[in-house]
Amino acid sequence: MPKHPESNTERRFSRLTELLAGWQPLWQPAPFMYRQPPWQSAYRELAEMLRQLSDDEVTRLQADPLQDSLLRAWLPVEELADLVRLAPLAAENFSLPPAWGQHVGGRKWLQIEAFARHLQVSAKDSLLEWCAGKGHLARALARCHATEVAALEWQAPLCAEGRRLAAKQRAAVCMRQQDVMAPDVVRHLSSQTHVVALHACGDLHVRLLELAVAAGSAVTLAPCCYHRTQEAVYRPVSARGRALSGDFGLRLNRDDLSLAVQETVTAPRGVRRRREQANAWRLGFDELQRELRGEDRYLPVPSLAYGQLPERFEDFCRWAASRKGLALPGAFDLVPFERIGWQRQAEVARLELVRHLFRRPLEIWLVLDRLTLMEEAGYRAQVGTFCDAKLTPRNLFILARKA
Repeated sequence: MPKHPESNTERRFSRLTELLAGWQPLWQPAPFMYRQPPWQSAYRELAEMLRQLSDDEVTRLQADPLQDSLLRAWLPVEELADLVRLAPLAAENFSLPPAWGQHVGGRKWLQIEAFARHLQVSAKDSLLEWCAGKGHLARALARCHATEVAALEWQAPLCAEGRRLAAKQRAAVCMRQQDVMAPDVVRHLSSQTHVVALHACGDLHVRLLELAVAAGSAVTLAPCCYHRTQEAVYRPVSARGRALSGDFGLRLNRDDLSLAVQETVTAPRGVRRRREQANAWRLGFDELQRELRGEDRYLPVPSLAYGQLPERFEDFCRWAASRKGLALPGAFDLVPFERIGWQRQAEVARLELVRHLFRRPLEIWLVLDRLTLMEEAGYRAQVGTFCDAKLTPRNLFILARKA
């Protein structure tokens, strides 16, 4: 029997696998963990060029690594840019009444509105929101389509608030307290169910896809936070993804997956500046711990929630040292280490531009793995964007319905 022609999606998936695997030595090592990146000796001119970039050029390339990239003399920039170029999906031209967005953040409401425009609902669909939070999306869809929408959320306070808001807005939403990772979640899915999820994270959206395939449910999904998974090493969800990864030697761990969601273009300036300070202090402490331990090796330090960063570098160092069982001398001069931290922060920002070049290709690859899972199960599936990246960098969208 002749083999069917390879589709554009299959070709894209295969070539992205090959490129991600072939360039692993450059994009997988995180410069944050090294005084010198492991690839520097082989790409000395590239490293030197990056270190000489201006702050404005660094900011531009962080926001859009594939546009007019200075790295194209060393890396396959043009091909990567072509492989990640996805067309916006078809959408209806309507706006939701602003009053419907009460109690929803402005940016989040615009994302919900964009999601609703792209949702393809049939007359037989029974809508179900996955990981609903307070049910903001469910309320919008219930009113937009004049139908009841079920919403699954495991936290009781969020369910209670979702019920209150639905009653206040007279939206036909049925909030159901449910852990979507529990076995009994299958009772909510059938061949008539259309599951929707706006930015469901990691294992949560993989669980959605696997259960939808088993039940024959339609799916509309904007995935997010691929690294939020219990597995230390990523196992592709599609048979095709597993085969390609084996053929080309692509191996991803949880830290690699986090690269796909590292954009900060939507963060306020103050948040970005605070993040830069946190990184500089962590790098300053890294220099300090190497000296204290007499070991030239990175020592990971736990993350601090936003707003919990101490006011002074010294306080941060004492906090970090206590977490790693290190003792700081009482009269130790920390000023040089803070200065080195800021210097390394500027250097790391430049060297990380190599990794950022593969940020979107990795995300597209992960989404194609999910799309391929649906196609292998007999679904008609498509992938594209549902909004501009300035509204949310997580703007990829999967539509899948059983053929």
